Amino acid sequence: MIKAMAKKILRLSSYFTRPYMVYYSQNFQGEKKANIRISSSSVLNLKKKLILEKNVYIGHYIRIEASNGIHLDEGVQLASYSSIVSHSSHISLRLYGDEYGATKDPIGYIKGAVYIGKYTFIGPHAFIMPNTKIGKGCIVKAYSYVRGDFPDFSIIAGNPAKVVGDTRTSDLEILNKNPELVPFYENWAKE
Repeated sequence: MIKAMAKKILRLSSYFTRPYMVYYSQNFQGEKKANIRISSSSVLNLKKKLILEKNVYIGHYIRIEASNGIHLDEGVQLASYSSIVSHSSHISLRLYGDEYGATKDPIGYIKGAVYIGKYTFIGPHAFIMPNTKIGKGCIVKAYSYVRGDFPDFSIIAGNPAKVVGDTRTSDLEILNKNPELVPFYENWAKE
C-alpha cells in the first residue's frame, strides 16, 4: 500500500514540475499579438528588448538574452534547447583573464541585435549569436552555430552555419500536392 501511494505521489509531483506552455495575447511591449506561446521552462532575459510578433512559439528549455535587442517576427518557432544571445563575452574573457572586469570596452566583446524573419524555424540545440539576421521562411537545422546574415528561404546548417539549401524547393513539392494552400503561402511569402 505504501509503494502504491508513493507511486501516485511521484506521478502527481511530476505533473506539477514538468514544463507547460503559457499563452500570451500581447508582447512584452504591451502590443496586442495573438497566439504567443512560451514554455514555462524557458529563460528570457531583458524582456523589454525582446520583440515578439503574433504566432511566435518558444519551446521548452530555451535561453534568450536580449540586452542588445532581439526581434522574432510572425510565426517564428524555436525548438527546445535552442539559444539566442545579443552579446557574447567569451572571447574577451579569454583575452583579458583577470583584467576583464577592469576593462571598460574590451576587445573581442561581441554585441548586436538579432532578427529572425517570418515563419522561420530554429531547430533544437541551435545557437544564434549577436549581429545575426535570418530571413523569412528559413530553417536552421539542429546544433547549428549561427552568426551573420542569411537570405530568405535558406536552409542553414553547421558550425559555423552556412546556407545548404532553399526551403522553397521542399515547399513547392507540398504546394503542388495541395494547391489549396498556395494562397496562404503566397500571402506571406510574396511580401
